[in-house]
Amino acid sequence: MRLYSQKDVDKKALRGARIAVLGYGSQGRAHALNLRDSGYDVVVGVRKGDSWTKAKKDGLQVMEPRTAVKGAQLVAMLVPDLTQKPLYAELKTLLEKGATLLFAHGFNIHFKQIKPRKDLDVVLIAPKGPGDLVRRQYQQGRGVPCLMAVAQNPSKRAKAKALAYADGIGGTRGGVLETSFAEETETDLFGEQAVLCGGATELVVKGYETLVEAGYQPAVAYYECLHELKLIVDLLHEGGITKMHRFISETAKYGDLTRGPRIVNKATKKEMPHRNSARQICAPMDRGEQRRPPQVFETVESGFGALHRKGWRPTARQNALAGRRRKLDHPCPRAHYSTRYGRPMKSSPRRPTRPRCSTSTCTWFMRSPRRRLSAC
Repeated sequence: MRLYSQKDVDKKALRGARIAVLGYGSQGRAHALNLRDSGYDVVVGVRKGDSWTKAKKDGLQVMEPRTAVKGAQLVAMLVPDLTQKPLYAELKTLLEKGATLLFAHGFNIHFKQIKPRKDLDVVLIAPKGPGDLVRRQYQQGRGVPCLMAVAQNPSKRAKAKALAYADGIGGTRGGVLETSFAEETETDLFGEQAVLCGGATELVVKGYETLVEAGYQPAVAYYECLHELKLIVDLLHEGGITKMHRFISETAKYGDLTRGPRIVNKATKKEMPHRNSARQICAPMDRGEQRRPPQVFETVESGFGALHRKGWRPTARQNALAGRRRKLDHPCPRAHYSTRYGRPMKSSPRRPTRPRCSTSTCTWFMRSPRRRLSAC
């Protein structure tokens, strides 16, 4: 394992280069502002709308994407994954010869949805944290760790440029770990779907249900199963499992060692993909199935590959929205809201209206405020 720091950065790699940041969502805003504050010539490429106004208000130079990439030596593709393919197709012929194309997630390169021109350097700098944290840590003189990868290197300087970019957003302060587009993509999708979002929320909900069904107050069940989760996650984030064990009670330690393996056990692991079948991702999303397959994941080619080629089918979108409503209407998030804010939670949001976009690759989850297409 090689972890790069500030001392490994070649400051000349991007000296005098214009950097076009396409997209002004969570990551786009953080990258653009951090790069500007690091002394780089930054232009933001977005459509006119909310993101345009926000970038202007932040004091950045803003242009339409087609104009922004002209003359840019590095183009950071920070729009949502499912809009990157049509956007690249629109800009492909406008990119400077020998420019660097940078991604913050390897999705489109790994799944071959974008096939960059051969003269372009293609690199990955993936901060391991949301955009607001990337910005906040930078302002505090710290940095969020990043993953780095190189897919094409015709200039023989791709890694140096990627490291200089990571340094510009503060990543080398936290450390930059070299990886590959495939590894970053597969581990990121697996982590967020099976552990961080899918797994963690289901564990919270099932624990809450167990306590309430046993006759305990919903508010108390909420505190024990959801509210206090942050306290444990903070300890894990700061010092791993070792630090957590230093600060939790003896009964909590006992539970970690004896009850945890009973709840999350070999049967749970069997629902996850083993390494030999690990290029696997949720094909039921594309097929519109409600009943899951024997494993959580199936092949990427039949799952996310098809998702990219066709967009989600209507039945898949309907099932996903129905699942979202069920989860938000569950008593656990309602207990969270009423306990924290002292008033009942409103019903789950109605199906969002379609964003202003003509591409067939727009999907339901890009309609949330954070992923709205106006951000690109």
